[in-house]
Amino acid sequence: MNIPLQRLNNQHITRPFRGRIEDLVAYLGAVQAQEYPFAKWGLALRLGDKTTAADVEQAFDEGRILRTHVMRPTWHFVAAADIAWMLELTAPRVHLTVASYLRSQGLDVRLVRRAVSIIERALEGGHHLTRAELAARLARQRIALTPLHLGFVLLYAELERVICSGPRRGRQSTYALLAERAQPAPRLAGDEALAELARRFFSSHGPATVRDFVWWSGLKTSDARRGLDIIRASSFDDDGLTYWSARARGSATGRMSVHLLPIYDEYLVAYRDRVAVPHAWDARAFRHTLVVDGQVAGTWRTQATVPAATLEVTPLGRLSGIERRGVESSAERYAAFLGSPVTLRIR
Repeated sequence: MNIPLQRLNNQHITRPFRGRIEDLVAYLGAVQAQEYPFAKWGLALRLGDKTTAADVEQAFDEGRILRTHVMRPTWHFVAAADIAWMLELTAPRVHLTVASYLRSQGLDVRLVRRAVSIIERALEGGHHLTRAELAARLARQRIALTPLHLGFVLLYAELERVICSGPRRGRQSTYALLAERAQPAPRLAGDEALAELARRFFSSHGPATVRDFVWWSGLKTSDARRGLDIIRASSFDDDGLTYWSARARGSATGRMSVHLLPIYDEYLVAYRDRVAVPHAWDARAFRHTLVVDGQVAGTWRTQATVPAATLEVTPLGRLSGIERRGVESSAERYAAFLGSPVTLRIR
């Protein structure tokens, strides 16, 4: 059983996803998205050769995909139709983490709730405001917050399903009211929501372990196991670990595959058990990664230059001719995504 190649297939890295951008996000469940420009690339590389940064930006600005703190807590893309039920399931666990943040920073919950009420009123009527603009509104009400404290207030408001991402304003992010940004969708609750999240994770990210699902979702181990029981996932043992999947095992591609994955890509960051795809958190999981045949083979970075951006790849070892051509092809795809030339350098 080639676990890396199965994951590449199931995550639609080696075979393009057929559907809209929001359908891909829904299929994956949620997509980690701290670094917004590169998170867009993480979606586009799974959608075939014609999807550009502008296409993903349009889906985001139209509110078909949203960006919020839905799990762990960290930034994620989530489909607008899923955000309400997913937050209802995951927010209680995230609130426990946030509560410890608030205590450590000396933030009173009553002050936080008052700030959230002011933010809610400021955004009513389709207003989309930046973080700086919200800080100014709070200051007028004699709530002066440091940037760090404001971040915790906004995080709290996201978990309370008050706010989410608004359309971009140039390079700046804005916030909007969730009730105005996401249309009402069928409600999932309790075991139904738990089963749906488990089904999506083990379909798109499998084969994966229970620890992987707990890490990715932030749920309790007991809930993770219950989700597996409900969806009747299949399992197998490999290298001392039990892996689960919620879809029939397809045949993984046997040809060479080379990919330039962005920082925090789901292929690396979604897993706690890293036996099948070894990598160190401080070395390559938090950098753009070169992946060859499912394994980490180096890193890459970009630098804006004139007339073309530079894409520099640093392999862990010497690349074969086939691997080098794969890097060149991936760089061409990245240039098409940007809609501008890219100069490739392989160190």
